[in-house]
Amino acid sequence: MTDAPARYAGVRAYETLLREIQDGTLPPGAVLAEVEQAARLGVSRTPLREALRRLAADGLVEQASPRVTVVAGIDASDIEALFAVRRALEETAARLAARAGDRSVFAALAAEFAMTQASGGAASDADAYYALIARFDAELDAAVRNDYLTSALRTVRTHLVRVRRLARDNLERLAASVAEHRLIAGAIAAGDGDLAAHATHVHLHNALASILDSLSDTPEEPT
Repeated sequence: MTDAPARYAGVRAYETLLREIQDGTLPPGAVLAEVEQAARLGVSRTPLREALRRLAADGLVEQASPRVTVVAGIDASDIEALFAVRRALEETAARLAARAGDRSVFAALAAEFAMTQASGGAASDADAYYALIARFDAELDAAVRNDYLTSALRTVRTHLVRVRRLARDNLERLAASVAEHRLIAGAIAAGDGDLAAHATHVHLHNALASILDSLSDTPEEPT
């Protein structure tokens, strides 16, 4: 296998395993045996190892022993640690976006959040809600103009997909989140960095509380 096909195979294996970890196909503790996974994914062991190295760097897999790789677990303390990092990054991003972002873009986003809030769309269509949030995140990344910050945010978001699945969607929380994002986008559009950062802080505090409540209410799955 030449270098280019091997790299492509490694990327494909990484993306497949990442998606399966995030959607729960590969749950915490699942063993990722090299021979079995390579055969299942249709790649050789070299690109599979590269994929596993990337997942380990993301914190999504870990070595249970020198020869055994498993999907990393995630619990309340992990989620609290993740949100501590998320707060630092997103509050900074909100301030930077208010200072340097395209105000018309965020004004339009604020209007979309307002329409979604008025129609109750988040409660009836979670996929549309997450699509709107993804657009907001993309515009925030573009506005901060800081590759180091956006790279760190992408890593955090990789874990957030998994956290949301574990916590399950709370429709009341999604509706509240729309209102919170409306305020954040509006503050950025107004160039008010302090309000944007504070609104982000409140949003993340509420999001974390909701996720932890959901986890405490979820019965443990049989092993």
